[in-house]
Amino acid sequence: MSFAFLLHVFQILAAVLLVALILLQVRTQGLGGMFGQGTTVFRVRRGLEKTIFQATIALGIIFILLSILSARFTSPA
Repeated sequence: MSFAFLLHVFQILAAVLLVALILLQVRTQGLGGMFGQGTTVFRVRRGLEKTIFQATIALGIIFILLSILSARFTSPA
């Protein structure tokens, strides 16, 4: 297995996990939030919701870094 292959595998895994975390965040806002009916009440993220939010940010950064590395180290076909 080459380094480029491992980068692609990790990038696919990061993408799938990132989509799952984003969908979990939308689900916690209720059904109205999906269709543009956001609430005007300010809420503080706590507990699991805060952990999911922070994990989404971290995974997004990891995905961007993997994309840059993949573009840098993958030779054009």
